[in-house]
Amino acid sequence: MFGIEEKLPASKALNNAVMHTTSYTEIASSLKLIYSMTSDLERWPALLPHYRWVRWIEGGPDQGIVEMAAMRGNLPISWTSEYTRNPELPSLHFRHLSTFTKGMEVRWVYETCERGVRVTIEHDLDFRWPLLAPLAEPIISGFMIEWVAPRTLSTFKRLLERPS
Repeated sequence: MFGIEEKLPASKALNNAVMHTTSYTEIASSLKLIYSMTSDLERWPALLPHYRWVRWIEGGPDQGIVEMAAMRGNLPISWTSEYTRNPELPSLHFRHLSTFTKGMEVRWVYETCERGVRVTIEHDLDFRWPLLAPLAEPIISGFMIEWVAPRTLSTFKRLLERPS
């Protein structure tokens, strides 16, 4: 099961320049194994074909500043984030620190469900330049997030559900 939900995209939000997207999947595996794999950022480029690199600028592996790069088709994209992983919840949290997505909050939420674990990635961005939100939202949400997040989730699902 995969899904993408969009709520309050900037181009449709009433008098507000807020973008919220949700991508999710259900993985038939243990929470411990899922969290162990998905929270190990240093392994992402080896596990996720669309990721080019993950580099710690400061700190790591539980929290710090991380530069990440992926491919959106043939287009390279990259961003820098503050990162925190909380195994107690469990959750992952990123806050983008630069470029067009500066201030974007990204949360990975893990919830047990009938089939195993529902893994949800939420992106929230309050646009710094509200007048540009109707132009920026389709690029950030539709072109980038809705391409990268589902591939990330589907690859983790495939890796975690494959027979041993």
